[in-house]
Amino acid sequence: MDLSKAVWRKASRSTVQNDNCVEIARTSLVVAFRDSKDPDGPKLVISPGEFRHFTRVLKNL
Repeated sequence: MDLSKAVWRKASRSTVQNDNCVEIARTSLVVAFRDSKDPDGPKLVISPGEFRHFTRVLKNL
């Protein structure tokens, strides 16, 4: 999957001093995750439905 034009963003609670962040990018077909320290490294790609389930689970922790 080509994510070269994806717009990546850090979590809203991320700070400038803290570079240990996960970034996400949404496309029309997938939601992708990457390590902000390694933007050219591996990415985790899931469907929008899986992302909604993931965020619901996190909110209920």
